[in-house]
Amino acid sequence: MSSKSKAVPMSIHEPETALPYEKLKTNMECVRKRFSHPLTLSEKILYTHLEDPLNQEVEKGKSYLLLRPDRVAMQDATAQMAMMQFISSGLTKVAVPTTSHCDHLIEAQLSGELDLKRSLDANKEVYDFLQSAAAKYGLGFWKPGSGIIHQILLENYAFPGLLMVGTDSHTPNAGGLGGLCVGVGGAEAVDVMAGMPWELQCPRIIGVHLTGQIGGWTAPKDVILKVAEILTVKGGTGAILEYHGEGCDSISCTGMGTICNMGAEIGATTSLFAFNERMEQYLNATKRKAIADEAKKFEDLLTADEGCEYDEVIEIDLDNLEPLVNGPYTPDLAHPISQLAENSENNGYPMEIKVGLIGSCTNSSYEDLGRCASIAQDALDHGLTTQIPFNVTPGSEQIRATIERDGILDILTNFGATVLANACGPCIGQWDRKDVKKGEKNTIVTSYNRNFTGRNDANPGTHCFVTSPEMVTALSIVGCLSFNPLADELTDSKGNKFMLKEPHAEELPLEGFDPGVDTYTPPPKDGKVDILVDPKSERLQLLQPFEKWDGKDLTDLTVLIKVKGKCTTDHISAAGVWLKYRGHLDNISNNMFIGAVNAENNEMNKVMNHRTSEWGPVPDTARDYKCNNIKWVAVGEENYGEGSSREHAALEPRHLGGVAIIVKSFARIHETNLKKQGLLALTFANASDYDKIKHDSKLSLLNLAKMAPGQPIECEIKNGGSSDKIKLNHTFNVEQIEWFKAGSALNRMKEILTKSK
Repeated sequence: MSSKSKAVPMSIHEPETALPYEKLKTNMECVRKRFSHPLTLSEKILYTHLEDPLNQEVEKGKSYLLLRPDRVAMQDATAQMAMMQFISSGLTKVAVPTTSHCDHLIEAQLSGELDLKRSLDANKEVYDFLQSAAAKYGLGFWKPGSGIIHQILLENYAFPGLLMVGTDSHTPNAGGLGGLCVGVGGAEAVDVMAGMPWELQCPRIIGVHLTGQIGGWTAPKDVILKVAEILTVKGGTGAILEYHGEGCDSISCTGMGTICNMGAEIGATTSLFAFNERMEQYLNATKRKAIADEAKKFEDLLTADEGCEYDEVIEIDLDNLEPLVNGPYTPDLAHPISQLAENSENNGYPMEIKVGLIGSCTNSSYEDLGRCASIAQDALDHGLTTQIPFNVTPGSEQIRATIERDGILDILTNFGATVLANACGPCIGQWDRKDVKKGEKNTIVTSYNRNFTGRNDANPGTHCFVTSPEMVTALSIVGCLSFNPLADELTDSKGNKFMLKEPHAEELPLEGFDPGVDTYTPPPKDGKVDILVDPKSERLQLLQPFEKWDGKDLTDLTVLIKVKGKCTTDHISAAGVWLKYRGHLDNISNNMFIGAVNAENNEMNKVMNHRTSEWGPVPDTARDYKCNNIKWVAVGEENYGEGSSREHAALEPRHLGGVAIIVKSFARIHETNLKKQGLLALTFANASDYDKIKHDSKLSLLNLAKMAPGQPIECEIKNGGSSDKIKLNHTFNVEQIEWFKAGSALNRMKEILTKSK
């Protein structure tokens, strides 16, 4: 690596690290020898991060790439279990730059300051554990109140050409700064932290060609809402979304981050934009001019080749893109704002909006909040304020401090806003909501990214609509889904009619960013820190290795639950109040499948115990089976495990005695999480075979000793006195089969590390 590159750290918080451009350039020379055709940006970043760029097999949708990411990032809800796994590995320090961020455990109740104080008291044990683990193993630590992981990463760690894994499904947010950043489970992150290559099935590349210019009421959020409508929640599975075209230059860097962030809702591996002037401006504004200057020297690595071809292309004309409001209950059900009122009436959605919420990791930039403030100021100038509770979540302490200094915060509070903590809050279910009863039908509008049933407030009756923060602000002035700010007039305090002006704001603060309170703790040089986990703790629990496979077929398996309809990781392992148990596998396993609908009775958390012939909660039934040495499977439908990257949705079934999950199709991250924990992740060769499995079926998975990549597994189904045989497909490669045999990927890692020593 040249001395010039060594002088440019990857982050201002890590002066000892260096940008990898020289190494990537060398790797690109190998890649060019192999591929004569023009390359997409995604291919360039992937292939230059290969462990063996000259010889690695590369076949989209089939081969597994062995990659060397530049860094790892973890949020506190997932970091607990990831650190437990890292501790179990026996290693003494992380092998790549890694950070831990406290953003998920702060519950929204009263206000930012009060909610933060309450969280510091309630979660002290967990925060102390994470901070001590960070110090011992060499991680950077961002304290509670710092902000949401993805905003912190964009401000401090992301750079063009970066390959990063993060234990949160919205890690792709950093694609707005030209990085290829992928959400993973904790076990995958531990691989990278341990210095082992990260495995990713070679993805397809979907090009999203943007023409025209974004402007007026149309926001970057509308781009990804439109893509979600086109591709649906599973249309991006196994693919990277690469945005290109002249329309990209009309979108701010943080706006590009918004678009990449929500690519997680369509199952995409990740999303990204090519390095451009808007990214350079953002790097300069966040005191990283040296990185911007270095990136310009390696622009060939950070942009797609002219004439490159995508596996699929989506065309979006920004000049004619109408603002969208997506939902309820799924992020791909799109309503153009001009049709929202009619669609809502026809579908029986509650028209009255109860709460408006802006911010979150998706939409809490300086530009976002400034544009919302321009709408709020327009309303205030006409004597109007929000008609409903209006909650604002700043993305980071830097954003909060800057909008306070520049008067944006005052405008929003004068409008009627409650400013919450710099944390995830209601976006992930951390919301102590009091205005409606559980089960009561109601509508909320948010600038968040995910709106599955009960996601925000644990109320299945809440109809959550996802839209831009500007549209949330406008709708909050009226408090009804019938309002269209592009066409409808309002009446001011004097009885005069007026229309809201188009939102506007500075993309970046003219006076620079105010860093606010310093909330970062670098790891000490020596790492001489003790980590104590109280054996009596209800929040933290050291892990015990899972049992190794005994080499025999799995026969006479009981069906714990046959899930009907959508089954996200929220359904499998609920968030909200359960977040406090994310570091204690046994306790959090009490939420396993409690949100999934049982196909047998169309009820949640009620299954038949086939040993006792009694009905009971799913976790209790699983525990009974485990105590009586009864192995079980769960059965599901399409895109099983979509949503959050939380590996608890895989750890819990494994912990409570599950051996296989059999579905019509998987979401990418969850399928990998299942494999990592030693569970068989299987799909029906014929989707209609789902109907052959009954609640009281007995299943046998045969010839497992001969399990091989690409070869189906034979499954025998016994229903009473009859039997049938079906084929189950899998995507296990040779190494992943070894994970299953070893009992988990962590067990396998220990075997490898032991041999290497």
